[in-house]
Amino acid sequence: MRLALGGGGSGGHVFPALAVAQSLSACTKDKVELLYLGRATGVEATLARDAGVPFRDVSARPVRDRNIVAQLWSLGALALGVWDAAWALRRFRADAVLVTGGFASVPVAIAGRLLRIPVILYQPDIEPGWAVRQIYRVATRVCLTHASSLDGAPRGKSVVTGYPLRSVFAEVDRPMARAHFDLNGSPTVLVAGAVQGARRINDTLAADLAGWLETAQIIHVTGPGDYRRMLQLRDALPPTLGYRYRPFEYLGDDFPIALAAADLAVSRAGASILGEYPATSLPAVLVPLPMAGGHQLANARTLEEAGAAVVVEDAATPETLLPLVREILADADRLDGMRQRASAAAQPDAARNIARAIWEARR
Repeated sequence: MRLALGGGGSGGHVFPALAVAQSLSACTKDKVELLYLGRATGVEATLARDAGVPFRDVSARPVRDRNIVAQLWSLGALALGVWDAAWALRRFRADAVLVTGGFASVPVAIAGRLLRIPVILYQPDIEPGWAVRQIYRVATRVCLTHASSLDGAPRGKSVVTGYPLRSVFAEVDRPMARAHFDLNGSPTVLVAGAVQGARRINDTLAADLAGWLETAQIIHVTGPGDYRRMLQLRDALPPTLGYRYRPFEYLGDDFPIALAAADLAVSRAGASILGEYPATSLPAVLVPLPMAGGHQLANARTLEEAGAAVVVEDAATPETLLPLVREILADADRLDGMRQRASAAAQPDAARNIARAIWEARR
């Protein structure tokens, strides 16, 4: 079987595609050949190659700019991207196409439809973005993370599958994870933005790093832009505090281990929180990015309504974040309740569910 993957712009689009491909390979006796289509300058290129998946560049630009010249330029890039994707799909002889959102996935989906290849769309976020809404029209099947997305999804071809996770999530446990990061028995907070980090959250830590470290051990995914700054701040601390801080520019395959090691997460609210935090029973304080159509807020509210998270507005972060973290860590019953409710929201069969949809739809 030959499966083409498309989706980019963030790890929340790329990791689900790779997880489903991994599951498909594991649950069939047939050989599964993969090809990832996306922008060579996007995060998808790096993540696909890190996973050993062949990659092909596809032209794409956002189409939502209000400037008419920019719109025409973007439409031209989209048309060229459809040509790029169609050429790659025909040469690859794809049996199915899995797309997961991001504007780079639109030409891939359109090319698949034009070539009469089944197009399976996985929608990671609770609310569909612009790209996902366009792909609704050409998708053979639509797979959703959460039942609350059903009302806005196409009737008759949408199914709730859950958020697909890489197999490493089934392999980690808490004692191993804490030993991996050389943590002691005191509370540990994982602070993360996304693959690129989160400047507002990073600035909040930088303003009182000593205060954070007096509260808990910190595993911090800084992103490439803030790594050196946070290292310098750590080095300026007394050794008794500095050893409690573990900054990383990027964690990759170690990120699931960090999730398992932590007692509480502080992060943005990309789609991955809907699968990865429940899978590791991790309570969270979520700071949704106040852009991208409010998609992160909908993701965050879903976990908050389940009792597994607390949502903080981005603008309130500097004053609110550390006192709230201290309050939660000091209340063992509250923290344990959030942990149990996070675990109850887990959907461990999600990758297999989407893999099954692909297998059934293949030509």
